[in-house]
Amino acid sequence: MTDKMQKSIEKELTEAKVFAELAAHIAEEAKIKAESATLVAEDAVKSKQQFLANMSHEIRTPMNAIIGFTKVVLKTELSAKQKEYLSAIKMSGDALIVLLNDILDLAKVDAGKMEFEQTPFKMALSISAMLHLFETKIQEKNLGLIKKYDAKIPDVLVGDPVRLHQIILNLVSNAVKFTSQGEITVNVRLLKEDKNNVIIEFAISDTGIGIPKNKIDKIFENFQQATSDTARLFGGTGLGLAIAKQLVEKQGGNIWVKSKIGKGSTFSFTLCFQKTNAEAELEAVILELSPEIKNIKVLVVEDMALNQLLMKTILDDFGFECDIAANGKIAVEKLQQKSYDIILMDLQMPEMNGFEATEHIRNKMKSKIPIIALTADVTTVDLAKCKSVGMNDYIAKPLDERVLYSKIVGLVKKPAINHTKNGNAHAQRKKIKYTNLEYLIQRTKNNSGMIMDMISAYLEQTPPLIKAMKQSVLDKDWETLHAAVHKMLPSFSIMGISTDFESIAKKLQEFARVQQQEDQIQDMVLQIETVCTQACNELEEEFNRILNTKS
Repeated sequence: MTDKMQKSIEKELTEAKVFAELAAHIAEEAKIKAESATLVAEDAVKSKQQFLANMSHEIRTPMNAIIGFTKVVLKTELSAKQKEYLSAIKMSGDALIVLLNDILDLAKVDAGKMEFEQTPFKMALSISAMLHLFETKIQEKNLGLIKKYDAKIPDVLVGDPVRLHQIILNLVSNAVKFTSQGEITVNVRLLKEDKNNVIIEFAISDTGIGIPKNKIDKIFENFQQATSDTARLFGGTGLGLAIAKQLVEKQGGNIWVKSKIGKGSTFSFTLCFQKTNAEAELEAVILELSPEIKNIKVLVVEDMALNQLLMKTILDDFGFECDIAANGKIAVEKLQQKSYDIILMDLQMPEMNGFEATEHIRNKMKSKIPIIALTADVTTVDLAKCKSVGMNDYIAKPLDERVLYSKIVGLVKKPAINHTKNGNAHAQRKKIKYTNLEYLIQRTKNNSGMIMDMISAYLEQTPPLIKAMKQSVLDKDWETLHAAVHKMLPSFSIMGISTDFESIAKKLQEFARVQQQEDQIQDMVLQIETVCTQACNELEEEFNRILNTKS
């Protein structure tokens, strides 16, 4: 090898080495930049999450007061116009909360913070109960609601019933919104089954306006709606379908749509559920306000004066005793001086927040007093933290008073909640008025003869129906039970029996139809029997009063 060739090779080797070092340096710089960009992106997501969590709390706190006090004022004596205006305020507040929930849900899914429960539940019952929410709206629009449910689907499945509800609610809500005549069909069928799992297809069809072909591919994107006029004509944010898609796909399912303009749309999705031999978890029962349940001492830990006043007003309505602490530190001091049955604990407070106060109560004071978190920020992270520090339950602001009442009573477990058979309890129950003839008086234009005829008809038909209802439970004759309750239902509104009891009767009817929740059926039959028997007593007294007035 000549010197010239040797030098040429050495030169090439040197150049190659320099290029290799340069390439390695460039690659290292690119790696550093990529890592830096990842950190920036992660920080941006964290900042977005923190911003949304803070904004959620900041917006929900005043909304809690607006909606809460609107509900309080709606219970007072009002003129028709005042009631109309306040109802409009409440509707607007509720709409804002729905929007806020949509944005937060979307943010949680984007950030990978959305967690899915694995809970045993009865799907047929769960879907039927959820569809009850749409009955009034569907009746208002004169639409039909058809439910088809595949009998081959196992009774109890493991999955996330709350998220399943959310998906179906979004799709059925859209179907109702965009359909002015015809029907909504909810079809649930078993697609595949193996030893451990089932794949189920859910299809929600409508006879509505339909979706243009050029919009179908984009319909599941954030803030997208079928036409530019959709938001103006029908309302909504365009987030419902985007959230439904995210919730389905994050659980390993698929979602799609078929549609024809003017003919309607069918939104379908599939989800996988585990099979199980476990019993389904019972859904929380919403209890009715009872004058028998008193002497519950509640400590409310809340820093905002407006929310303190609202909580005191609500708890006074329940007939509960209420003390206020402006932060966790004051709450701890009060607990050392006085005993309480339960604590309602706000999370965001100065000095000592709800988490710190709960940790102190559980670890330092060794107290097992029930604690319900009052949270305006319903992110998954906070709820997990609530459980980890020892809180028993949580309720989101704005508060649903009936849910709050049920949670308090359920945790305190006062003996008076149980159905007792002694005369004293019966005498106390008799003080509750179950009927209100205001509607009947209006409909008959206060014609005493017609009112007496209607009361007579009720007194004639109700006792045999109660008897049939009780006997059908003993015989496990669900068809007869369904028929008896069905005949009872129209009289609830005519005789002014509370819509809460009407809801129980509707739920009982549905349980009888799907032949499930036998343990709850017996309790509901007892409640309906008590209400209808007392209604008969009241109406008999009213009949005699009218008769004496006429004579």
